[in-house]
Amino acid sequence: MAAKTDYLENKILDHVLGVAAYTAPTPYVALFTADPGESGDTTNEVSGGGYARVDASSAFGSAASGSSSNSSDIAFAQATADWGTVTHVAIMDAATGGNMLYYGALSASKTVAANDTFKFEAGELKLNED
Repeated sequence: MAAKTDYLENKILDHVLGVAAYTAPTPYVALFTADPGESGDTTNEVSGGGYARVDASSAFGSAASGSSSNSSDIAFAQATADWGTVTHVAIMDAATGGNMLYYGALSASKTVAANDTFKFEAGELKLNED
């Protein structure tokens, strides 16, 4: 997952150029059933059935060589109803609502039915800046 949203690109530019400070938010991992795109469209975020974004504030290690990956598992609660076919993932700046920071397609989509779980194993969710 390497794509930044327009929102994050603007925040970083403003921060680096001294226009406005940007405070790093608590990152949350969100799941989508379609590409949210660079605009950060949350229309197709999974909802209902016990779904909630996962706080990933302690899941990532220090970046090296322009990338960082989760050093621990990122596990979503068990689905209590069908979530549909998850195709994309994003890093958000809030538990609900908020702004999308990064997004990308899964290497393989996954259909999540009632009683299924969805998890990124350690090292599986990687963010690249190169």
